[in-house]
Amino acid sequence: MTTTTTATLALRDCATMLRRQLRHVQRYPSLTLMLAGMPVVFLLLFVYVLGGTLGAGLGGDRGDYATYVAPGILLMTVGTAVSGTSVAVAMDMTEGIVARFRTMAIFRPSVLTGHVLGSMLQTMLSVGVVAVVAVLVGFRPAAGVGGWLAALGTIAAFAFALIWLGVALGMSARSVETASNTPMPLMLLPFLGSGFVPTDSMPPALRWFAEHQPFTPVIETVRGLLMGTPVGGAAIAALAWSAAIVAGSYLWAIRRYNHI
Repeated sequence: MTTTTTATLALRDCATMLRRQLRHVQRYPSLTLMLAGMPVVFLLLFVYVLGGTLGAGLGGDRGDYATYVAPGILLMTVGTAVSGTSVAVAMDMTEGIVARFRTMAIFRPSVLTGHVLGSMLQTMLSVGVVAVVAVLVGFRPAAGVGGWLAALGTIAAFAFALIWLGVALGMSARSVETASNTPMPLMLLPFLGSGFVPTDSMPPALRWFAEHQPFTPVIETVRGLLMGTPVGGAAIAALAWSAAIVAGSYLWAIRRYNHI
């Protein structure tokens, strides 16, 4: 009975913190617009300005390049979300609200859980918007319902991992400005992988990095699932990267939270 009551109270506190985050999202819609808007701008830029030339390099046209680049843009959306999460956590830390929560009789991890769940909903909403725009500009996936669900599951697992990384970065930042700048390299990693051009077109050293950094297997898995082509070992690598980032970031965030 006691265990059941404790679990119920923990769920209630997590739901309360999630509602708090969703109210922040509603109160500051500009952040959600940025999360979806920036990848859309890059999508339009690469398809309509560079797509003809890059598509010809792939042996196709602008439409073929839209199909190639769409998975990279979807993962770029996930990378952009880390910055928003990091800033939101840093704001809580600098404004003292976390210290106030720690004096209250609430489930302690619910503060971080609210940030993670709120950012997940915001990120997946942004991914949905970017996917719709990608289809409108020429992205033609061949996957059925199962392929789409598997691709969205892969994106969600990687987003969950990067959002926990954003939480850890936000808790470790000394200011909101630092929290907004630290995750910036994550937004560039899709460019240094297979998101925009095949890795075999790169110089050897850059190609090695591109093929072994975490975004590339996730992009290749999503691309394979959406286009109905074999995924190979990319799916295992994508899940392994997601699990490793979640584990490391969670331990980092909890350690920082317990030392406040």
